[in-house]
Amino acid sequence: MEENKVHNFIKGVLENLPADWMSLTTHRLDIYNEELAKVQFLEQFENLFSKNDFSKETLSALPTAYDYIRLGHPLSCVLEWAIAKSANLPTSNVISFSSSTIALLAILRKNRFENKKTQVNYIGNLPSMFDASVVKEIYEYSFDLNKVEHVDEVGSFDGSTIFISQSDDFKQSLLNSNVDFNISTYSNLGSVVSIDEGQDESYVPAIQHVRRRETIAMTPANCLAALKALVDQSSVSASSNQDDKTNKEQVLDLIKEVTGINTKPLVGSSGLSIQYAILMGLVHHAKVNHPEKGIRIVVPTNCYGGTNDQARRVAKCIDNVEIVDLHVDAGSDMVESINTVLSKIAKEDAVPYIIAEIPTNPRVEVPDLEQLREALSATRKTSDGQTAVDPVFILDQTFCPNVQFLGEGKMLSSIRTISFSSGSKFPSGGKCTAGYCVGNPKASNLMEFVEKHLLLCDNEATDFQYAILAEQMPSILDRISGAYKNTRAFVSYIQGVLPAAKINFVSEELAEHGFTPSVFSLDLPTKGATDEERETYKRALNLKLINLMITEIPNESKYCVSYGQLKGCYWTIPATSTQGTTNEGDKDYIVRAALSANMDLEKHKSVFAQFVDGLES
Repeated sequence: MEENKVHNFIKGVLENLPADWMSLTTHRLDIYNEELAKVQFLEQFENLFSKNDFSKETLSALPTAYDYIRLGHPLSCVLEWAIAKSANLPTSNVISFSSSTIALLAILRKNRFENKKTQVNYIGNLPSMFDASVVKEIYEYSFDLNKVEHVDEVGSFDGSTIFISQSDDFKQSLLNSNVDFNISTYSNLGSVVSIDEGQDESYVPAIQHVRRRETIAMTPANCLAALKALVDQSSVSASSNQDDKTNKEQVLDLIKEVTGINTKPLVGSSGLSIQYAILMGLVHHAKVNHPEKGIRIVVPTNCYGGTNDQARRVAKCIDNVEIVDLHVDAGSDMVESINTVLSKIAKEDAVPYIIAEIPTNPRVEVPDLEQLREALSATRKTSDGQTAVDPVFILDQTFCPNVQFLGEGKMLSSIRTISFSSGSKFPSGGKCTAGYCVGNPKASNLMEFVEKHLLLCDNEATDFQYAILAEQMPSILDRISGAYKNTRAFVSYIQGVLPAAKINFVSEELAEHGFTPSVFSLDLPTKGATDEERETYKRALNLKLINLMITEIPNESKYCVSYGQLKGCYWTIPATSTQGTTNEGDKDYIVRAALSANMDLEKHKSVFAQFVDGLES
């Protein structure tokens, strides 16, 4: 009876689905409480269920669920809630993934730190992309494999028992009391892990954090398909057609065109998915080619929090990997910092991998590129006089995906370089999360390893994501150009009406060389007798500006972390959003604005003028 009630309620929800539940890829900060995100959403969703209220108005009024797509979103929460109801589990104990393998990797990662044995039981075959030897040797996870004919064959075990099965429906339950983690995989949709209530509660956030940093939740489109199968009591059919193949081929060709390089691109389910493949692929390459050497991942101290956190998570898992801080922005010169860290790493005879954003985020700085090339290509010596391993440069060019760094004769053509971009920005205009990377010819052997780990983690972009990229990428260069023009005009206007503000944006000379971002940071003028008073005043002023913009222009201005969107203007404070996991002293409590090619620029100027008038009154 309860299951029928759940299914009927979900049918009503699907009939009245709010558009945002399918289309948003990033959260609105003005309606988002990160600490309560999923709890808040599901508590209120449960209240609607008890009243059988599934009107579009009440569904649209629900608070933001998690942070959209990566850690979770409304439809993934609803799917997990429905599965948990049928399995009589707490909703938090059911977690969906776009990947069919990372649920397993997440449990293995947790058990590595718990020094806990793991038995992986499975029927038929493990997911085809899962390579047990690589997971043991490169990820340094320990486990035993046990093939069974039926779940009843899973016996007691001194450690964690995992049961993996290929499913064609979403009736999920733990069928054997000896099973601690039940993973069901679904063709073309992803997987769902159910955690037995007897497990330590710390497994839930640990598994969720893997989903946040190394992959994504099951996508809205796939969750919708799963929910329809669940309420119709039908099987999930694997779909593959010529359009999917055509879309992928078109996207790969478009990436080659935009990046100016003819090597094979790789497309992941998110920017962090592709970055994880890069890092694990490079670690694998180093272990094969430099087995006795340490590995050093060089990371900007103030870079995007996901990048910062993920790199440190990789280093924590693998014994010979360490993080080296790279100081850029706000008075620190990137080239000078790179020279310093590479000299130190050379003395240690370690393998250097450098992650850097150009332009930097959030201060939109571009280093002297000729000096950068010299720093990266310089031959360095180890402490005993041997030639040190040359660096691999991992370039995040999300702000300017149109700049061609890698092609023949280009700035970084002579250095082993892998460039990547977040697809949720300009490539898709904010319509999906897929990210991509491409290596220059000198990095071709590295890309083979990157691809292996993208596939092992089952983190390739979904068919739906490829379809969105195929639709949006043909206009990417025009949208970048139009958004830059709006941003340059807005920056010039602010400089005129509020000259006391410090604006971080590219020079017109850099723009002539192709650096045409549509984001700038704004350090507002402040006042006060002490540093603390001045900082407090400025932080309040930041919010005053953002709140005025989103109140006066609600259809265009959003308090949001996105960039490269199709329309409107997005505002954020990096220290409280994109830099969430960086050290407090490295955070930037400044305003970051991201403009699009499609917005009412004159209205934004007018509202900013109101803000300035308020400062003077």
